[in-house]
Amino acid sequence: MNILIFNSFEALIRIIDWIILIRVLLSWIPIDRNSVLVKIVYSLSEPLLYPIRQILRKSPLGDGMMIDFSPIILILILQAIQTILYNILIG
Repeated sequence: MNILIFNSFEALIRIIDWIILIRVLLSWIPIDRNSVLVKIVYSLSEPLLYPIRQILRKSPLGDGMMIDFSPIILILILQAIQTILYNILIG
């Protein structure tokens, strides 16, 4: 049962990782921001990235950062959650 729970969380984390990666790639290329794909990716990723951006803005370097580090931080947080869940559920 624990393996099933862990595998479900792991699949969810992988999906979120891919959504974040797609969002980063979309931000690098000139594309219509009103396309359906872009809107879906942004609507799925923004609720996860926004709180991290808010925390980064309040940091000492927050206002001067030219690069958005929130996707990297989110992926690191997801990896930490995955490791913690593995240790708790699988051990």
